[in-house]
Amino acid sequence: MTENKKKSRDEAWALLCRYTKSESLIRHALTVEAAMRRAAVVYGDDGADAEEWGITGLLHDFDYEQFPTPDVHPWKGAEIMRAEGYPENMIEAILGHAPYTLVPRRTAMARSLFAVDELSGFVVACALVRPSRSLEDLTASSVRKKLKDKAFARTVSRDDVYESARELPADLDAHINFVIETLKPIEHEIGLGRA
Repeated sequence: MTENKKKSRDEAWALLCRYTKSESLIRHALTVEAAMRRAAVVYGDDGADAEEWGITGLLHDFDYEQFPTPDVHPWKGAEIMRAEGYPENMIEAILGHAPYTLVPRRTAMARSLFAVDELSGFVVACALVRPSRSLEDLTASSVRKKLKDKAFARTVSRDDVYESARELPADLDAHINFVIETLKPIEHEIGLGRA
């Protein structure tokens, strides 16, 4: 096992790219990274490390493409991260983002990862079906309306979206707006907006 030390974003990116080739999964990693960097400021304590939070978001699903089943993901990713020397608090947050692991979300980082993961993907899906294909004209009320439509983005767990806002704790509309505003600066990078 490698000694635990602070990892750089470049090291995390290399790990992500080693296991993930899907453009959509890489874009999802980038959305969750951006949301986690901002969550460190909004939901973390005064000592929250935005770089560490961002890297946690970037890597939360890095093993999913190769190990997509609940009996393996995110367990395999945790094993790989431990071997690479990533800190246990990051690994625990990643394990906790999947409710079926039953790993408790004891830290603000873990609760935030759970809160931004599903919602970030859902917000992107909402933007993709708008004529603008942009976050610029997306509102919390239109996201809430889509949450009620069970046929839309059906793989997104509505229960997880609602539960995660309660765990933060945060008002759901405020949290939706937080995600929308956080992703606006990177919308072209994640396949949104008009080229």
